[in-house]
Amino acid sequence: MLTNKLGVTNQVELARVEEKISKSNAKKLYDSGNIDKLEVGTFKGLADIHRYLFSDISDFAGEIRMVNIDKGNFRFAPVMYLNVSLDHIDQMPQSTIDEIVVKYVEMNIAHPFREGNGRSTRIWLYLILKQ
Repeated sequence: MLTNKLGVTNQVELARVEEKISKSNAKKLYDSGNIDKLEVGTFKGLADIHRYLFSDISDFAGEIRMVNIDKGNFRFAPVMYLNVSLDHIDQMPQSTIDEIVVKYVEMNIAHPFREGNGRSTRIWLYLILKQ
């Protein structure tokens, strides 16, 4: 179980509280207009989204993970290649739907954070599509 600022020690309870807080913070991100101030299509923009959603929960919000992670039998980008991968993704074009899909898939494979990649990346994708 990951350490958290909330002092929650039960994984199921942490998931429930984390979802509630991150969704509330996502709504604030949109309602405040801060969403329009984010870099679009960059790791910096994604990290800012992640920080906005999860800074009440975790000290590592918006920070690149320092451990290898997997889900099921799929391993995300190894830590030793993560910075290079993120630099590459930053440079990828995003002017057509096909380019955007490829960029989104690459960011999903990178999975730069310990937790909350999906929620953060969906907002990041929304901004790219909106642009």
